[in-house]
Amino acid sequence: MRKIGSVLLLSALLIYTGCKSSSVNFLDVDTTAASVASTDAEDDGKSKKAEKVKKSFEEEEYSQAVTDYLEELQDDPESPTFNYYVAESYRKLGKIYLAKDYYAKAIQGGYNDEELELHYAKSLKVNGEYAQAEKVLSDYLDLMVVEKYAERASRELSNLQKIDSLVLIVKKVEVSEATGINTENLEYSPFVHNNELYFATAREEAVFERHGVPYSDIYKAKLNGLSIEDNSVVPLPPLFNDPQINEGSFTISPDGNTIVFAKGNSNDKRGRNHISLFISTKKNGQWSKPVLMPINSPDAWDTSPAFSRDGKTLYFASDRPGGFGGSDIYRAALNDRGRWAGVTNMGAAINTGEDEVFPYISPDNKLYFASEGHIGFGMLDIFIAVRKDGKISIENMGFSVNSPYDDFGLVYSGYPFEGFFTSNRPGGAGQDDIYTLVDNSPDLKKIEYVLKGKSFSINEDSVQVILPGVHVKLMTKDLQQIDDMITAQGGIFEFPIDPEKEYILIGEKTNFFTSRHEVSTIGGGIAQEDLVERYTKIEFNSFVELTPIVEDAAIVLENILYDLNKSEIRSSAALELDKLVQLLVDNPQINIELRSHTDSQAGADYNISLSQRRAQAAVDYIVSKGIPRNRLVAKGYGESQLINGCTNDVTCTDEQHQENRRTEFKVTEYNKEGN
Repeated sequence: MRKIGSVLLLSALLIYTGCKSSSVNFLDVDTTAASVASTDAEDDGKSKKAEKVKKSFEEEEYSQAVTDYLEELQDDPESPTFNYYVAESYRKLGKIYLAKDYYAKAIQGGYNDEELELHYAKSLKVNGEYAQAEKVLSDYLDLMVVEKYAERASRELSNLQKIDSLVLIVKKVEVSEATGINTENLEYSPFVHNNELYFATAREEAVFERHGVPYSDIYKAKLNGLSIEDNSVVPLPPLFNDPQINEGSFTISPDGNTIVFAKGNSNDKRGRNHISLFISTKKNGQWSKPVLMPINSPDAWDTSPAFSRDGKTLYFASDRPGGFGGSDIYRAALNDRGRWAGVTNMGAAINTGEDEVFPYISPDNKLYFASEGHIGFGMLDIFIAVRKDGKISIENMGFSVNSPYDDFGLVYSGYPFEGFFTSNRPGGAGQDDIYTLVDNSPDLKKIEYVLKGKSFSINEDSVQVILPGVHVKLMTKDLQQIDDMITAQGGIFEFPIDPEKEYILIGEKTNFFTSRHEVSTIGGGIAQEDLVERYTKIEFNSFVELTPIVEDAAIVLENILYDLNKSEIRSSAALELDKLVQLLVDNPQINIELRSHTDSQAGADYNISLSQRRAQAAVDYIVSKGIPRNRLVAKGYGESQLINGCTNDVTCTDEQHQENRRTEFKVTEYNKEGN
């Protein structure tokens, strides 16, 4: 269950056979004598041969299909049909590098398939024949090509023309085959947790007929640095491994209490076209039976899960409808009820019309993933998505890590300079193998800036109460969203940020006023030349405080002061009213009554009139700032609602009278549907 486009998919996905299969599969090919004669002039006897050997391809048993078609090619080596299906079988097995000559003969023989040249160009690219691949795509685009294929060809041609730029990416990275775990079969999708390496491997006795290899299970091994301790490689218990189903990509939440992994591809017809994410949680030290996650899409490949650093976001790959093409990277979040929901596509900056898979969030909070659609060397390459000033840029890890073959599933162990990844490059022990990576760049000193905080409210006793389930948004100063997350039970949020910047945090939750808080990192950065450690983390702290919305409950506006016996808005009062304006902008679902009160030192009728004028002046000021008047009501209460008993017949201090001279607002209408 692993891959995509051209990689043998055994635990993550098996994608090309679903989302990216040829537009004309064998079931669609008319192999009667008349149709075959129209493409390669084969006689009736040869057509019957094609009917006989097509079964293995129809049944998606591609390893057997290669054997069957190669046998037919011994008698008819120039057959466009047989050459085409040998090439297609290799592609679906993740071995498109073996398909080049067969695609060439299919084209020379006039085989008709709209994607044929696209796949041929890919096989040329994987074999390092970039100039020839460019020519094939250029000639292809000169023809009347279906728009969606023309877009793919144009994108790939553009990538090929930029491939020289990848040579400029020079890193002193040491890549070695991991010792002690690789076999002649498949090992892939490493994951590190608590000094143990988890990985998928095809070592079952039962064979997955589709690819002619054993089913894959999840194993683990003890680590000593990047080395595997002797005699420590063992499979996970049967709770997670089924001998007749492929188990693959695997991840554990940072707190160690949740496991998510990909499972599917049984030999029955439905299983061959279905991979899903399963989840298990630890309770009282025991793992629960894995169950399907609600974020799966029916009949889609949902695979290669990876947790965010706080464990509240799950990244994964899926070829579900509505994406950009092939497999895309998605994310889901824990909602207020502790359930996974809110599946969101990661967008066009990351996803392309080809395959994006194996997301991973590194210790320095960068998104790593594998892709065939960005500028790369051949098949899957490993890329880094870097967010800066709200924009995402994609960086290829360079030829020191990537190869013309499949490279994917990178994870770091400990700190972001050494780790593991998977590749099917030549020289390994078998097919997909696990490799180690150590970045030895002498000037490599990384610094990470993060903003951490928590969401809370203040109760009636003026005590801070943690508030989970708050939607916290990190915004630029001009309110462009950079990132967002939902706080969990501890109310914790954390975002990667940049030094010397100003940010705004916005907190949202149903039944609470939306709030905003300013954050600045100006003056808190460290110059690169001053770094001592290879990895430095600088934390900035903030908070999101939310106030519950309670209709008809008065909220006092501080520092709203007026000159004696006057109702004009003073500059100091304007500053406070501006905060109310912002609250009304951030909370368009509420209407308010603005209430003004006086002390008892003048007559009751006079105080009513004065307070009404003051309340109206405040409303007029708010309207002048763009708030619709129909959301506001001005109400003067004079001395009718004294809060400390300072009536006319009681001697009070100026401070006590000042307590009564206050301005408040209360929510008169709250439209929750608009929240």
